[in-house]
Amino acid sequence: MAKVQLVLNAGSSSLKFQVFVDDGADVPNRLYRGLFEGLGTDPRFRVKDHEGEVVGEERWLQNAAFGFEEALAYLSDWLAAHRGGHQLAAVGHRVVHGGPNYTHAVRLTPEIIAELDTLSPLAPLHQPRSLEPIRIIARRVPGLPQVAAFDTAFHRTQPEIAQAFAIPQSLTDAGVKRYGFHGLSYAYLATQFPKVDERLVHGRVVAAHLGSGASLGALLASKSIATTMGFSALDGLVMGTRCGTIDAGVVFYLQRELGMSALEAEHFLYTKCGLLGVSGISNDMRELREKAEAEPSAQRAIDLFIYRINREFGSLVAALGGLDALVFTAGIGENDAATRAEVIEAARWAGFELDPEANRSGATRITRGSGPQAYVIPTDEEWTIVREMRAVLAESRQDAGQI
Repeated sequence: MAKVQLVLNAGSSSLKFQVFVDDGADVPNRLYRGLFEGLGTDPRFRVKDHEGEVVGEERWLQNAAFGFEEALAYLSDWLAAHRGGHQLAAVGHRVVHGGPNYTHAVRLTPEIIAELDTLSPLAPLHQPRSLEPIRIIARRVPGLPQVAAFDTAFHRTQPEIAQAFAIPQSLTDAGVKRYGFHGLSYAYLATQFPKVDERLVHGRVVAAHLGSGASLGALLASKSIATTMGFSALDGLVMGTRCGTIDAGVVFYLQRELGMSALEAEHFLYTKCGLLGVSGISNDMRELREKAEAEPSAQRAIDLFIYRINREFGSLVAALGGLDALVFTAGIGENDAATRAEVIEAARWAGFELDPEANRSGATRITRGSGPQAYVIPTDEEWTIVREMRAVLAESRQDAGQI
């Protein structure tokens, strides 16, 4: 019986998944990719086959009780009916935080799951959600191999100085340092560089992962040397509902003058700020662009988003000692031509020359001229996860065969 591997990417109210044939090929062969959205409020399910055809849709209206547990049960039944006799061999997961100890994907054990749970204060909105499907599957199918791939791992190649805060060494030793996130996305981009332009492989590249969560990463010869996110996923760029870089004194102000507790301040900075907070309208760039002409606050949110990207972009060019290319990816980066144009216009100082038609048409290269070039490369975190999972499982099999 042929085997398949399932990859899960859990969000705050969503669960992305992909199913791959476990055929040993270097390039994973995808059977299905899909998504649960609106978990806990208005759950929706949609799945496509390897050719992009929709092969399954469902909706559960106003069902607050439909969470990860129900989604995984539904997915299990759906796969049993549609995987054509394939046997589920393993599950890979995106786990946001690996802390200082997990620099590569690992096969999960109860002890490792418990250790990863201790990192939840470093990513309070993300880490518990990452671990919830892991625990559900461990309970439902105890013997099924599960592997965690970490969003922080790609950035462990950064120089020590790039990971440091100006704090006492005792705190650094305790794990208070810059970790960086979106590493699975950046790792995928690095695998695509040879297909796009060989100069990206060995060059100085700033990658712009622009979505509801947003960051920039500086890649030198396809390795991370700096990134805008730091100790937590709050740092860096303006995001959908997250503030990005903010003076620590603002946190003290929220507590001292507004009477917020630490938990209330944390919740506020993660969920009430960013594009949503500035605009007072939405955290969705598409809606903000639709309303920007009539609503000044919507335009202000967009302007701040672009301004912060340009500021942080300059800092990463400095870390790289120059620039060869800028790569856009993720939801906004891949699909919003207006944002790409505004970012490139703001960064004209770096030598970019936008090709407006290429940008509008969604071409891979969207600049021209002799200066640095800008590209659009769709990301695929699940593809990275399945490759890392296969490497871990192959190593486990080799170890099992040793005497």
